[in-house]
Amino acid sequence: MSGTTFLAATAPPLRADDLLVLLIQLATLLLGAVLLGRLASRLGMPPVVGELLTGVLLGASVLGWLAPDVAAWLLPADPAQFHLLDAVAQLGILLLVGLTGIELDLSMVRRRGGVAARVSVSGLVVPLALGFGLGWVLPAAMLGPSADRPVFAVLMAVAMGVSAIPVIAKTLSDLRLLHRDVGQLTLTAATIDDAVAWLLLAVGGGMAASGGSPWEIGRSVGVALVVVPLAALVARPLVGWVLRTAGRSEPGVSAAVCVVLLLLGSAGTNALGLEPVLGAFVTGIVIGSTGVLTPLRLSPLRGFVLSVLAPLFLATVGLRMDLGALVRPEVALAAVVVTAVAVVGKFGGAYLGARTGGIGNRESFALGAALNARGAVGAVVAAVGLSLGVFNSTSYTVVIVVAIVTSVMSPPLLRWAMAGVPLRPDERARMERAGEPVPEPHTTPAGERT
Repeated sequence: MSGTTFLAATAPPLRADDLLVLLIQLATLLLGAVLLGRLASRLGMPPVVGELLTGVLLGASVLGWLAPDVAAWLLPADPAQFHLLDAVAQLGILLLVGLTGIELDLSMVRRRGGVAARVSVSGLVVPLALGFGLGWVLPAAMLGPSADRPVFAVLMAVAMGVSAIPVIAKTLSDLRLLHRDVGQLTLTAATIDDAVAWLLLAVGGGMAASGGSPWEIGRSVGVALVVVPLAALVARPLVGWVLRTAGRSEPGVSAAVCVVLLLLGSAGTNALGLEPVLGAFVTGIVIGSTGVLTPLRLSPLRGFVLSVLAPLFLATVGLRMDLGALVRPEVALAAVVVTAVAVVGKFGGAYLGARTGGIGNRESFALGAALNARGAVGAVVAAVGLSLGVFNSTSYTVVIVVAIVTSVMSPPLLRWAMAGVPLRPDERARMERAGEPVPEPHTTPAGERT
């Protein structure tokens, strides 16, 4: 041990002033996210909208303009101080994505794979292609300091192609459509889409880190394609054994072990030069596929992530938005164009896929409306792009605007589309098995008369 100095033994403790600011930041952001999230729900919008707006109101765009001294104290310019807050947000990202992977219903994908594949392929290829093309024509002023055109185009494609499973599931549940055929197909297609999107995001991160080297790009793609089958064949039995061992204790132990596994999976893909979110997502799928972690044992983790860490992450995302940039005509025009491309690509692609799969007009419209919501997943893509230096504050703000607008659009369009679709016998039986209230014959689960 002689001659060796450990940082933990020599580093000074966190200053009291820095700790005070961090605690007040966390308390303020979480309180604002909870209150505005509930307000958004009361107004018929997804809570993610209010949670993102929390950061906007407390950041430079609003509080920094109305009360600059207060904003400067709450959000000091010192990067080290903001990194403390960012560390909490990063933990929120990884656990939120991991939880999404755990709760994916892979059996539903197998059961409904045929029609869902048509919806998913069309609903993914079209927006990816449009987003990639958009990345080549947007002004150079929207590129981050570490971006070149190919990397920027890949991340724009991912931002256009993703869907937000948590927002979609909550919207379907609120409208009592979760157990309708449309709801089941939507979740299946979104599962396929997001799995591909996380792979592409990991590849984009590898491209950014390598500076666009063809060899490194090929390596990133190869590693990303190997990670998934390797996790299924090698990690799954080990993860199952670990969870069964932890399951002999109280539920809190299983939740803690689950977090350890998600963080190790994130660290693994990060060590391979890929984005940590891919590791969290794949590890989550592996955990869910073992069937060991019951809802009861998952509930402590799920409650903390969805009630605390996810709102904090989304509020932190809002802090980085620069609404002042939207005042500039060229930026406002770019936001309108990007949002329009996002809506046309995802909505139109899913609609066409559903129609070619033999689904009726109104239900195809509903599928497009539901899959169009980006929500927190769009925010994750924006945050990753900014952290890689591929997005700057302008492009980051535009992508967040897309996430907010598409999330707000989804519920009313979905409600309208399903208002005239009668409840089928198999859908009624599915709702009864799930213990969901079955509507009277003269009304639809969306709450409107047929």
